[in-house]
Amino acid sequence: MAVWNGLLIISGLLLIALGGEAYFRLVKPFIETSVPYQFVNGVGVIREPNAELRYANWDDDLWVVSHTNSQGFLDREPASPERAAEGCHIAFIGDSFVEAMEVPIVDKFQAQLEEMAARELPHLGITTQAYGISATGQINQIPIYDEYARTLKPKLVALVFFFNDFVNNSVALHSLKYGWDPDRMPFMTGQRGIRGAMELRPPDAEYERFLLPRLPTPWYKSAWGRLIRVSYLAKWVDTKRVTEDDFDHQIGAWADMLVERSCCASILDGWRPTHRHFLAHPLWEEHLPPVYEDALEYTEFGIEQFKRRVDRDGAQLAIMSATGDMGTRGDPSFDRLSAIAEARGIPVISDYDYIVRQGYHARDGRFRFNGHWNAIGHRWAAEAVLEWLKENQDVCD
Repeated sequence: MAVWNGLLIISGLLLIALGGEAYFRLVKPFIETSVPYQFVNGVGVIREPNAELRYANWDDDLWVVSHTNSQGFLDREPASPERAAEGCHIAFIGDSFVEAMEVPIVDKFQAQLEEMAARELPHLGITTQAYGISATGQINQIPIYDEYARTLKPKLVALVFFFNDFVNNSVALHSLKYGWDPDRMPFMTGQRGIRGAMELRPPDAEYERFLLPRLPTPWYKSAWGRLIRVSYLAKWVDTKRVTEDDFDHQIGAWADMLVERSCCASILDGWRPTHRHFLAHPLWEEHLPPVYEDALEYTEFGIEQFKRRVDRDGAQLAIMSATGDMGTRGDPSFDRLSAIAEARGIPVISDYDYIVRQGYHARDGRFRFNGHWNAIGHRWAAEAVLEWLKENQDVCD
């Protein structure tokens, strides 16, 4: 009798599992994010041109299918050189906030800005183009301007700055964040020369061969990882369960490796990151560990490199503070960014300042779990830039 009861229970569980799998396959469009990418010599890793990208976020109930343009960016096809030259062309350069896989292209802030400007500033003839690559900082984005953005001779170049750009401009922190070898990075990076002066280092096409070794993964976690890549039901369950975060242990192990390297010994000695502090230091701390002071110097170097290029091309450089998490005066990260910009005469367009003045709540403009802008957040960002353009129309002269 016990055997039959056991068999009935197992059969019932199998039926529930099969029913759940069938249900989620019917109601969910696809299971995994798919982002085809390529390596471009001198530029680094970008998306494949004319490729389909699928973004899946089960927590926020997001399933977005987009297509890259002929250059490999998630935006409309670039304006013709003739059309861009007739009016005021604006280039936005940034990371995942600009790439914005979470929303359709028509809802992105650059597309909304172009529509708003056509109604409210028609005499300027504003056209926009966005160049976003996730997991990049300003130094990594320099070749994007050199190879793509400057070809349309923009009147305004806006660097969309998120607080983790401080981390991504640092070779040491960027390596710890993604497990890249600091000497073999997939993007352009900064480095210190023999006499300590900063210089640019091109991306390495063979970076994947030199990834930092990962800690061993227990067999059950490996098996579960394989299962959630193919089972819709398992993927749904995975979004509901509370998991132990192995991030602390992994980056601590990588830090132990990098402290032996010439690039990182002096700035990592005595400091080991945790998940909470790894990204939070630039945002909340007044006094930073040496590795973050180093990151600030590289951020300053990256912005200075952009300033020189944009000045050379006769355009205006601006910085757009890209999130409600990065406040105005009194926020250490914003104050540091503002100091870098003000020292070079670079205007800062604060998305947070606009949100507060309008009486909005920043959380309403972001996805709950993802943290990036939703369509409302993109609209607010477009409105903030439009407001700035109305007060600074001379940038289009």
